[in-house]
Amino acid sequence: MKVDKLSWDILESLQENARLSNAEIGRKIGLSSPAVAERIKKMEDCGILQGYKADVSHMKLDYQLKAFISLKAFMGRLKPFLAKVSDFTEVLNCYRITGNENIIMEVVLQDQLHLQEFIDKLITYGEAKTSIVLSHIVENKPITKY
Repeated sequence: MKVDKLSWDILESLQENARLSNAEIGRKIGLSSPAVAERIKKMEDCGILQGYKADVSHMKLDYQLKAFISLKAFMGRLKPFLAKVSDFTEVLNCYRITGNENIIMEVVLQDQLHLQEFIDKLITYGEAKTSIVLSHIVENKPITKY
């Protein structure tokens, strides 16, 4: 699907607030509500729009730490880790990466003890390196046309 300026405007509006109605988006960008709905449906059908999510505060839910943990898997332990990682409730995102490490995970944890216990689970799969998030500089920045 060719994404023109109007479709980009719709995508930017939805990334800013996915709860906007088609009529609100239409008023903002100069299209009718049915035209907005048709474009959204096409973008959903071709996989450009993959879903709509709630942005939840981990801090308000008593997860006081956010961290990035990279894992350099031991020989023969990468596949078992890949089969298990989705079971870890702490993991928000997990990526297989290039470089010295195989995996990088974004995790939320209640406190330092929870971090220690989580790392203890990981060390059976490989060497873990942890970076604690102190603050967000850029977060969930919308994808825009280059």
